[in-house]
Parts: sequence; C-alpha cells; structure tokens
Amino acid sequence: MRKQGRKHPQSALYLIQRAHLKTNLISDLKPPLPDTNMQEDLTRSPSYTVTCEDYVHVVEFSPFSSGSPSSLLAFSGNLYVVVGTCLFQEEDVEVDGVQFNALRVFHHDIQVDALAWSPESRLDRIPTIRFCTAAADRKLRLLTSDLKDQNEFKVMEGHSSNINHLVFEPTEGKRIASVSDDHTCRLWDLDGNETAVLRLRSPGMSVCWHPQEAFKLMVAEKKGTIRFYDLVTQQAILSLDCGHSGPLMSADWCLTNTIKVGAVVGNDWLIWDITRSSYPQEKRPAHKDKARLFRWSFVNENLFATTGCPGKISSQVFIHHLGHPQPVMIGSSPVGSGLSWHRMLPLCVVGGDRKLCFWMTEM
Repeated sequence: MRKQGRKHPQSALYLIQRAHLKTNLISDLKPPLPDTNMQEDLTRSPSYTVTCEDYVHVVEFSPFSSGSPSSLLAFSGNLYVVVGTCLFQEEDVEVDGVQFNALRVFHHDIQVDALAWSPESRLDRIPTIRFCTAAADRKLRLLTSDLKDQNEFKVMEGHSSNINHLVFEPTEGKRIASVSDDHTCRLWDLDGNETAVLRLRSPGMSVCWHPQEAFKLMVAEKKGTIRFYDLVTQQAILSLDCGHSGPLMSADWCLTNTIKVGAVVGNDWLIWDITRSSYPQEKRPAHKDKARLFRWSFVNENLFATTGCPGKISSQVFIHHLGHPQPVMIGSSPVGSGLSWHRMLPLCVVGGDRKLCFWMTEM
C-alpha cells in the first residue's frame, strides 16, 4: 500500500472500511501439535551466541538502517541497557560467526520490560542513539545520546498499570505509542508530552506503526481484538477478531505485506489477510505451554517466529513458514525472553541466561 494521509483511494484499509467483510469463521478443529519426534528432528542449537554478564530481559534489533554495515542491537540486563552493533558472517566474509561491538552501557533505574528503537538512531555522520524503554514503574524513558558526552533522559508518566509494548513512528521518529494493562494506548511527543489517549476495552498487548501507513496505528488487545486507528480522527476504522477464547499475548503487522497480520492466542498462531475477512485465514497450534510472542521477519512475508512462555528451564522459539504445515526450525533458550528479527537477514535473536542466542534460517 502507498503512504497516505487521511484516506487514499488505493488504501487497502480504506477499501476494507467501506467493504462488507465475510465472516468465515475458522474451524474449531485444530491440527495436532508437533509430535516429540518431529520436534527432535527440527531442534537446532543457536547459530551464534554472544555472552552477557547476567540474565537478558529484553533484546531488540533496530529495524532501521544504522548508516553502517552493522546493525544496531540493544539488550537489557539488571538495571542497565547495552547498545552495540552486530555483524554476521553472512554480511562480511571476514567475520567468524558474529561480531558484537558494545558501544555504550546506559544505567537504568529499574528493570526494563520493553524497548523500542527510533529511526533517528544512526552511526554515520554525527552518531546518534535514541531509544525508549518501558519499565516496571509504569513510566517510559526516552534516551538520546551522541555516544560521547551528551546523554539525555526524559521520563514520561501517564500509564496507571504495566506497559506491555511501545513503538516509534517509523518514518521520522517524532512520536511514540505505548499500550498498557490500563486499557489505553497513549501517544507521546519527544518532549515527553502525552498527545492522545485511545481507550481500549481490555489490556493493550501490542502496538504497531507501519512505515507505509504512517497515519494509522494497529493496537492488539488481550481479549482478542485487533483494531486499526486513524490517527487524524483517533477513531477505529477496522477490527480483526481472533474467534478464540484464549488470551491474545502478542501481534505484529507484516512489514513486507501490509495486508498480513499475525498473532499468538493461547497455544496457537493466527494469520489474517485483512482484505478477505475480519477472522483469521490460518490458525495452528504451536506451543504446548502457551505462546508468548509473535514477530514477522523483515525480509520474507511468509516467515515468522513465535516463542513460548518462559519456563523454569527453557523457552522454545519456533520459526514458521506459511508454506509449511509445521515449524521449519525449533530452538531453545535457557529461560528465554524477547524476540527480534534482523532487518536484512532471516535471523532472529532471543535473550537468555547470560547470553544472546541467534538463529539463522533459510528463506
């Protein structure tokens, strides 16, 4: 879809808003969960690992170009955030596996629950790092640094319960959206001012801002509804329904194909084609002990990853391809958390106990 303002005659979201959506409910009959033998065949050790000092709570690749051959990556430990660059052997033949270079460690007053990168973070010209965190004290913290002497923190207050996800506006990075258990999605400017509040009907679990749809925001709620909002009118213009009783834990809007939306609900992953129906076109069980995160690959519209809820020993990451009935790869991370894709490679990362685990998969 084309970048647009309020309404563009070729916008899929606008056309759907005016069209009658068929309500072809998916069947309640589920395909069987992957059996144990199949899981053993598909289980892979991490392609690469990076050692950390303690448990990794959050890990995020920047989805934006850094202006250098390397990709920016941030992860949080106990009361700090590490910002660094990653370069993989698939990108540079002189690299053996992965080359991680820590640029700066930023002190953080409280444990980080979520982190989002600004598109203004770059390493060429005048280096600038900008990201925003959500923490257990229900506050957002915006950090801007030149990686030298200038480090600026701004604290944003407004949410009254846990903040589950946040994102920068992806074209210019001048606004931030966050969702919370307080049944709101809030928008902020870079001065820390709250500029809008969208009232939700259940806890907000995920929020997505697509670079081709900068005037629209996707918000996923725990009760299983995903809504698209027009940010000019601040009204919902389209909604998707899980048709499922389990809690929605995570959802994502496909970067390479704007009509695709995915989510994890209960044990299952679900995929929508928003031009066809408000109900999902595909639904399959994945994680026996409930799914936690869903993330689309940035390089292939049919490739995505899901994680299970962290267990006492390990957390599984499944990599799926829509052309295959079962996961194409299964990984396991010791008490894993977080999930993020590289912007140019079919490679994802999960945080674990004293390490970052990276899995490379074939397209």
